[in-house]
Amino acid sequence: MNIDMIEAAAQRLKGHARVTPLLSSPFLDDIAGRRLLLKAECLQQTGSFKFRGGWSAISALDPATRKRGVIAFSSGNHAQGVALAARLHGVPAVIVMPSDAPQMKIENTKGYGAEVLLYDRDTEDRSAIGAKLAAERGLTLIKPYDEPQVIAGQGTTGLEIAEQAASEGVTEADVLVCCGGGGLTSGIALALADRAPKMRVRPVEPEEFDDVARSLATGTIQSNARTSGSLCDAIISPEPGQITFPIMAAHCGPGIVVTEDEALHAMALAFSRLKIVLEPGGAVALAAALWRPDDIKGDAVIAVASGGNVDADVFRMALDRFGA
Repeated sequence: MNIDMIEAAAQRLKGHARVTPLLSSPFLDDIAGRRLLLKAECLQQTGSFKFRGGWSAISALDPATRKRGVIAFSSGNHAQGVALAARLHGVPAVIVMPSDAPQMKIENTKGYGAEVLLYDRDTEDRSAIGAKLAAERGLTLIKPYDEPQVIAGQGTTGLEIAEQAASEGVTEADVLVCCGGGGLTSGIALALADRAPKMRVRPVEPEEFDDVARSLATGTIQSNARTSGSLCDAIISPEPGQITFPIMAAHCGPGIVVTEDEALHAMALAFSRLKIVLEPGGAVALAAALWRPDDIKGDAVIAVASGGNVDADVFRMALDRFGA
């Protein structure tokens, strides 16, 4: 993995992925106690940054391989990103999704034209299911984070952050990233190490699913005791990737952990102050910027809002509980 791969992915993504805005609000600045800039990847194609990686990986395949189709496993955002990228390339896609994934994500993935296969994430191994189907049908497996071309696509978010922040006069800041397996976090970290070396990437995770924070603290890959049971389903992974973890260990600062309530509160504030919709997993970086000020250095902080694919009942819960 290197900056050249991220730059090449950016070229292939031109005209297909959106350049998402860097948003701000004086109300959020007051809560954070510093200038806060929010990278709104919730406004990306399919409602999350995952479209970048899906398009990058599929567009990098040779035509014959691409024509046979692709397969992915995901709780929803990677599923949708790969499904739409495959549809736009005119190739079939099979998506393996947990049965407890938000219904909206399952329906959206089907709506993009993918074949959806459901599994029980507590008793079945999605990697094994994906590998078996890939072998049987001749499909190319597009992993959700531990895949170089996926990481390269996610890293284009970092290229945009560097350019947009510089235009706002910010060249030194902690960059908080919602983190599951580490594809987005490691991609942004690689991009910023080259384009904005005074920025420090900080992975953010929900309580009880803080495998990346623990892995960075110990220097070895740590696993989560559970693989389900969080509202932040979009960023729940068993453990950091074999490719992503060394990148994060080399380029990221310590991880930050927030509660589900803090993520829900961040969702409500993002809606009331920025007029955007976030899902719980896509709001944890904003939550850290707002509720963990002592863990952050500098006069400015950048948070990545990684996704906005939330079921109505969960969104309503956030608004009802926190008065937005």
